[in-house]
Amino acid sequence: MLKILFVCTGNICRSPIAEETFRRAVKLRNLQREIQCDSAATHAYHIGDLPDRRTRQNADSHGLTLTHKCRKLNGEDFSVFDYVVAMDNYNMENIQSISNRSVGITQPEETCFLYRRFDNPSPLTPRGGTILEVPDPYYGETADFEEVYQIVSRCAEGFLDWLVEKYRL
Repeated sequence: MLKILFVCTGNICRSPIAEETFRRAVKLRNLQREIQCDSAATHAYHIGDLPDRRTRQNADSHGLTLTHKCRKLNGEDFSVFDYVVAMDNYNMENIQSISNRSVGITQPEETCFLYRRFDNPSPLTPRGGTILEVPDPYYGETADFEEVYQIVSRCAEGFLDWLVEKYRL
């Protein structure tokens, strides 16, 4: 069974909606026996809380219910999960730092990467070469939460396509 962990700063905006949109994509393809997912934070700001109210409202508007309780990334996660997926470069650096402290190694880019690597259209900036990040909507408006939903929904499909091809699911 493949296990995927989505990670953002507080585990209240981006990673819970990434987790749930990916879970829905997995379910629609009837791959629940092959793939599981979870989400976590690199910081302990909201441990035990539900996702942000605005994230939950956005999820509800798309037929998703978020019941995930926020948790912090820990050393055990690196042995439990096959892929650790970061929402932005800041969290990628934090993931690598937590990994180095916990298990003494940097996670390889084959298993730890930015989620927008799987975005369609192209995840490259107009200048090329740099993968875009999933923006943090926390200080934004309703439209920012919708933008994140749209991005992670596209990434869910792209990532799942990649996994299906790679593992012949």
